[in-house]
Amino acid sequence: MAAPGVYVPAVRLSSPQGRWLLLATVLGSGLAMLDATVVNVALGRIGTEFDAGFAGLQWTLNGYALTLASFILVGGSLGDRLGRRRIFIIGTVWFAVASLLCGIAPNVETLVAARALQGVGGALLTPGSLAIISASLHPDDRARAIGAWSGLGGIAAAIGPFVGGYLIDVWSWRLVFLINLPLAVLVVVVALKYVPETADPQASPDLDIPGAVLGAAGLAGLTYALIAGGEDGWSAVTVVTGAAGVACLVAFILVERRSAHPLVPLDLFSSLQFTAANIVTFAVYGAIGGLFFLLVLDLQVVAGFSPLVAGSALLPLTVLMLLLSSRAGAIAQRIGPRLPMTLGPLICAAGVLLMLRIGPDASYLFDVLPAVTVFGLGLSATVAPLTATVLASAEDRHAGVASGVNNAVARAAGLLAVAVLPAVAGLSGADYQSPEAFESGFTTVLWVCTGLLVIGGVISALTIDRRLQPAAPEQRTHCALAAPPLHSDTRVGSGGPS
Repeated sequence: MAAPGVYVPAVRLSSPQGRWLLLATVLGSGLAMLDATVVNVALGRIGTEFDAGFAGLQWTLNGYALTLASFILVGGSLGDRLGRRRIFIIGTVWFAVASLLCGIAPNVETLVAARALQGVGGALLTPGSLAIISASLHPDDRARAIGAWSGLGGIAAAIGPFVGGYLIDVWSWRLVFLINLPLAVLVVVVALKYVPETADPQASPDLDIPGAVLGAAGLAGLTYALIAGGEDGWSAVTVVTGAAGVACLVAFILVERRSAHPLVPLDLFSSLQFTAANIVTFAVYGAIGGLFFLLVLDLQVVAGFSPLVAGSALLPLTVLMLLLSSRAGAIAQRIGPRLPMTLGPLICAAGVLLMLRIGPDASYLFDVLPAVTVFGLGLSATVAPLTATVLASAEDRHAGVASGVNNAVARAAGLLAVAVLPAVAGLSGADYQSPEAFESGFTTVLWVCTGLLVIGGVISALTIDRRLQPAAPEQRTHCALAAPPLHSDTRVGSGGPS
C-alpha cells in the first residue's frame, strides 16, 4: 500500500486542533504505559480469583511485555509507511478490544492470551504518539508540545497505580482493564477529527517480517522455558523450547545482518558507546522489571497493605522523575554522561537495599517511603543521561531507530527478569499467598536486583566516555518506568533522516 502524501507541519499548539491533538497522543500513549505498570497492583487478586500459580502471574505480565517488546519497532515502521494516524487509531482500537477480553476473561489462560493481544495494540499505538507530534505540529511548537506530552504522561503514570488500587478495592481487578474502553473511544474520536495524516516519504516499502517473527519467537521460547523451568522443572519439552528460542534469536541476528531493510541495523552496535549504553539499559531495566513485579505483591502479601496503598507506594518515585529527569539530562550535557550513569544505578542499588527493611510490620512512612525515595533519586539521575547517550552515539539518520532499539532492549530485559527472578528466588505455585515463603524469596530478589544495578553502574564507569556531549535535551520528563522514552521521530529501518 502506498504511503499517503507528504504533510507540511502547520498545526499550532495554541489552536483548538493542536490542543485536541495533544490530548489524543497523551491518552493513547497513557493507555499502553499504564497497562504495563498498573496490572502489577492487581496480580494478587487475579491469582486468588483464578486459583493461578506463580507462573500464571508471570505470564499475565509477560504476555503483554512479550508482544510489546517484539513488535514496537514494527509499529514504528508501519506508521512511517502507511500513515501514523492510521496505525495509531488501529492500535488504539486493537488495544481496546484486547482490554475488553482481559476484563471479561473467565480464566487465567484467556487473560494471558488477551494480554498478548494488548501488547500488539500497544506496539502499534506507542511509537505513533510522539511521531504524530513531531510530524504534525509547527516546528516552533514541538519542544513545548513534547514537554506537555511528557508532563501529562508523567502525571498519568503517577495517578495510574493509585486509581488502579482504588478500583480493585471498591469493585474488582477487572475494572483496571475495562476503564480503557471509554478512554480508547475518546482517543479514536479525537484522532479522527483533529489529527492530520502524516507519513515518511523516504520510508522503504519493505518490512522486515522475517526479523520481527524470529525476534518474537525467540523471546517467546526463551521466556516460556524460563518460567516453566522455574515452576515445574526442566523437562525435555522445556529444554527443547528454550533451545528453539535461542536458535530463533541467533537466526534473527543472521537475518538482520543480511537484510536490505533490517528491523535493527546491526552497524549501530559497532559503536562502543551505543553497545555499552544498551548493556547498562539491560541491567538497570532488568532490575526495575523484576523489582516492580514483586515489590507491589510483597507490600500486599507480606506487609499487609491494601491494593490502594500498595499501588500508591511508588508515587514518590514518579514525582521525583517528573521533577528531576530534565535537570539530570542538562547536567549530563554539561559534564558528560559517565558520572550520572555511574552514580544513578548505585543510588538505585542503595534504595533496593533499604527495601530489605520491608517486612510483616512495615511502616509506609519509615520503611517504604525512604527506600522508594532513594531509588527514585537514582533512577532520575540515570534515565535522561542514558537516553541522551544512546542518541548521541548513533548517527543522526539512525537516531529514531537507536531510540527504538534501546526501548526494546529495556522491555526485553524486564520481560526476562520477570521470567527468571522468581525461579532464582525459589518462588512458585501459591507462594504469593504465603507471607513467609514470599518474604524469603523477595529478599533474594532484592539482592539480585542490587547486583544488576551495581553492574550497570560499574559498566558505565568503565565504558561511557565522559567527553561524550549529548545534544541539549528536549523538554522531556516522561516517567520511564517500563522503558526509556522513545525519540520523537522514530523511523525504524527507513534509512531516512531523523
